[in-house]
Order: sequence, then C-alpha cells, then structure tokens
Amino acid sequence: MGFFRIRTTVDERPGRLASLATALADKGGNILGLSVQPDTDGTVDEFVTDIPASPEAVREALEAAGGRRVRIVPATAHELTDEPTRALLLAARLRSAPWRLPEILAELLRADDARWVYGAATRRARNGEDEGDGDEIAELPDPTLLVVPVAPRRSIRLRRAGLPFTLTEAARAAAMARLAQPPAEPSAAEGPVRLADGAEVQVKPLTSLYREALRDLHERCSPETRRFRYFTANPTLPPRLFERLCDRARGQSLVAGHDGQVVALGSLIFTSDPGIAEIAFLVEDRWQGRGLGARLARMLLAQARDLGLAEVRATFLHDNTRMRRLLGSLGATLTPTEDPGVMEARLAVGVLTTASPS
Repeated sequence: MGFFRIRTTVDERPGRLASLATALADKGGNILGLSVQPDTDGTVDEFVTDIPASPEAVREALEAAGGRRVRIVPATAHELTDEPTRALLLAARLRSAPWRLPEILAELLRADDARWVYGAATRRARNGEDEGDGDEIAELPDPTLLVVPVAPRRSIRLRRAGLPFTLTEAARAAAMARLAQPPAEPSAAEGPVRLADGAEVQVKPLTSLYREALRDLHERCSPETRRFRYFTANPTLPPRLFERLCDRARGQSLVAGHDGQVVALGSLIFTSDPGIAEIAFLVEDRWQGRGLGARLARMLLAQARDLGLAEVRATFLHDNTRMRRLLGSLGATLTPTEDPGVMEARLAVGVLTTASPS
C-alpha cells in the first residue's frame, strides 16, 4: 500500500467524478482526500489515496474513465489534513511573521522551491524566460512555475516539478500574499474621472435613485451593445435585475454620469463560489472606445481587492472584440466555453491590482 496524490483534468459533465472514483476503487484504492478545482479547459480533480496498484496501472484506469493529463506523485500521511484548516493556520503564521511569505506559500501549494525575484527578474519569471541567460523565452508558459506578484517590481517565484499549478492555486496564493502587505487605502468608489480625450464623467455607486436614468441608458444603447451585455437585445432592464444590481449583498455596481445622464454601468457580481465574482459592463455607444470601460474595470477590481476576493471572471460573446481587448489588457486568461459563441475570462485579483492604470 502507498499514499499518492493524484490529479487529473476532466470535462465538466455529470458523472465524471463518479467514474474516476469507480476506477480507483477497481484498483483497490481508498480515497482519503478530495478537492475539485475549475481550470481553463475543464475541472481538475485531485485525490489523496491509499492504493496498492502501481502508478502506471492507476494512470491507465483513470484515462480510460475520462481523465486527461493524469499526474501521480507520492504523498505522506501528513498531507491528510483538512485544507481550509491548514490554510487558516498558515494565514495565522503569516500574520505574525510576514517576512516568511515565500516559505508559507511553498507550504500552502506544496511547492519544491520558493524565492523572491526582483525588478527585471520578475518580468522574466512571469514570461517563463530561462533564468540561465535571459535571452530566450519559452514558447508556452511553464505550468510548473508560478509567479505571485507582491509589489510592482517584487514577486515570489514558486516551482513544483510533480504537479502543474492551476488557476485556482494561483488565486489562493495571491490571496495569501495580500495578507503580508500593509492595509491598502480604501479604493475610491466615486468621484470625477477624466478620460484620455479630456472628457470628464462622475462615477458613483449604483442606487435605486438611478432607476430612470439607467432605463434611459438602455434605451439609448444600440441592440448590439445590449446583446453584448445581456446576450439579448432586449431594450429594457428587467426590474428584478435592477434590484439585484442595487443589492450590495450581491455585488457592487458603479454608474458613470455626464451632463445629467448615466452613460455607463459596471458591475461586480458575487457568485456562489467563495472569493470569486463576475464582472460586466454596459457603455453607451458614443462613449465606447474612449477608455471609460477600462477605468470602470480598474475601479471595480480595486473594490474586489478591498473585499478580499481572490478571482474575477467574465463571460462574453465571441464577437465582442472590445470586451476581449479590455480583459486581455488586464492580463486575463481567455478561454472558449462549451458554447462556441461564448468566451470566459479569469483573472487573479492579486495580479489585477498590480497592473498600471491605463
């Protein structure tokens, strides 16, 4: 018998996890721990098992059950701990000794190595550049390398040879790193914003007072703009949706006003997944391409940081090129969904807030 940590990617379909568990049981395995992590091209299922079969036999069984990129590494009884409790204990240690951040991140992610990188080395590490000479950049990002931004020119580089890092783990590391930083000044949720062309708008939190103004915004927007925001060209904003956007227990929304009219709406919507929110925008046609969406995005992302969120996501139509460019400029990972006409963007908040304003 031996302890193993097994990780495999599966398609997001009902019954896939049951198929993997059955395959492990058929090999005499006893599942002692389980975690499920969403990733760019499916779901990553991770098991800690006590199993008599050889790693190769287990790999073949899981691949036959629908698993992809199966990784099997040795584990110890020490790893049979409650993961939320372990993370909380590490956070408590970090609070008392913030200078031990690399060590604690390594323990959080069970990395083989963790060290500070500074200045130009931070840029090279994020690009996956070879540390030996700094002259070549890998064609694809190294999945066994994770760089966690801590300040604009200071990061922690982690390596883990056995198991590639997932987006969920990157979000966890970014959230832990923020505990070691001084408290941030509360982000400005309202005030004047001057755009690159000199135009000025007033940004304020959405309240029920803006019901009529928001209704007028929807009526002025073109059918294509409404379709990009709601996946339908319905010219009216349903009252139930307006109430949800105003409910601060469900998220945060900002409106941008000019000459007595609301010209844009940006929303940060909480999801059922802890630490994750969705982001969406509606910008009147004549204000598009002027940087207003980007300014609202950065204000909402700053709020996400202040709220302690770890990751922000967005879904958008494939032909929404403005949204694609905006999210790409923020460093989001863009991937297709099962719907061929819909894309998904995911971004760790710790990465977002280090980007310089546009």
